[in-house]
Amino acid sequence: MKINVEIDCTPAEARAFLGLPDVTPLNDAMVAEMQERMSENVAAMQPEELMKTWTSYGLQAQDQFRRLMEAAVKP
Repeated sequence: MKINVEIDCTPAEARAFLGLPDVTPLNDAMVAEMQERMSENVAAMQPEELMKTWTSYGLQAQDQFRRLMEAAVKP
């Protein structure tokens, strides 16, 4: 025996029927918070800022590597 049941309803109606909570306000708040954080940090994504960050780490790493090699060569 095979039974097919088709239900035509919106997602909101399905959540209400199943007793699930409506998380729309929570979702809206989370999206707004993420947009705010992204807009605050967009300056850090500018090419000039990225290069400053990358080169500072690069120079520090080169200096540490040089010191490590100098220490390895010393008896």
